[in-house]
Amino acid sequence: MIVDLPSTSTVAISKKLVALRQDTGAMALGRVLTLLIVVDEKDAEGAIEAANDASRQHPCRIIAVVIGNKRGQSRIDAQIRVGGDAGASEVVVLRLYGALTEHGRSVVIPLLLPDSPVVAWWPTDAPAHLADDPIGSMAQRRITDAAEAKSPRAALKARAGTYTRGDTDLAWTRVTLWRGLLAAALDQPPFETVTEATVTGGSDSPSTDLLAAWLAQTLRCPVRRARSRTGTGMVSVRLERRSGAIDLVRPDGSIATLSQPGQPVRRISLARRATAECLADELRRLDPDEIYEETIRKGLARVGTKSMTASEAVREGEAPSVKDAEREARKITREHAKASSAAMAQAPEPPSAPHTSKVKKAAARKLAKTTTTPAKAAKAAKA
Repeated sequence: MIVDLPSTSTVAISKKLVALRQDTGAMALGRVLTLLIVVDEKDAEGAIEAANDASRQHPCRIIAVVIGNKRGQSRIDAQIRVGGDAGASEVVVLRLYGALTEHGRSVVIPLLLPDSPVVAWWPTDAPAHLADDPIGSMAQRRITDAAEAKSPRAALKARAGTYTRGDTDLAWTRVTLWRGLLAAALDQPPFETVTEATVTGGSDSPSTDLLAAWLAQTLRCPVRRARSRTGTGMVSVRLERRSGAIDLVRPDGSIATLSQPGQPVRRISLARRATAECLADELRRLDPDEIYEETIRKGLARVGTKSMTASEAVREGEAPSVKDAEREARKITREHAKASSAAMAQAPEPPSAPHTSKVKKAAARKLAKTTTTPAKAAKAAKA
């Protein structure tokens, strides 16, 4: 259900929410937090849709503050979405115009759920200092997305300079699976020190920068950052050890190969994570992320400043080859297909159940008794 309230006030919006809860049975007490979205008009619907998907894991009240034209008369155009149009949440869309665009905090305060945490999310442009922003100062967690900035690397450096406990970024959440796989690989024998590492990813990928910073801060080893073409995202990681290198390569953005000395190459599903999935992960914890804090404040400065392309890194033996990883992945797929076909061909036929054979024999005897043969027909004619 969608209810439009043009040229309205926060008092009218609150009364309408209470009336809708009474009519539809939606209970505000079932919401675990309030999610504030600060976004412009062109990106509003995409952000609200992602928040709706995330709310299925974390029921909440979503308040989208949509910044409209700052000129002209001040007014609020509101929209309330409940039921099937709001996922597992209540969605309040506030379109602000005129001088009200600078007073989003005053508009949303009457609509916050009482005694519940507040999370603020800027899907695209974010303020320079999140904790000093009027809306950001109300929130326990403040979520940004450096991938949407005009200069992602500059945005990360700015976040590092103004970091306040509770800040986080979806570029960090996108490498959660990568961090888990690398940590699991290092948690197996031989337990050797990583001497150096190379992280390869798109030149516009802040997730690649953060993964390199995390490795530099955690392993305390030299880490190089190689750049691939724009839009490729995370591509590969090589961890050098005395016994050989650990290579995690994702050639196509969905399937990765993990190779380690003394072990067969493994094919792993490692698809790019959607915004809704990353947002749900961040809503899962409301305490400060200490690992992210160390990564952005200390790790970024540890990453080597030498600029190299992905092809240069492969040529110098510092990064794994994407083409080799693609060939290895195809080889693994073919081997699995052959093994499956051979297993199906060699599988014995399931034995028939004992009672089935008895039923078949009884049916055959009955059929023999009732079937008319030429001999039986002649005997019947004589009689």
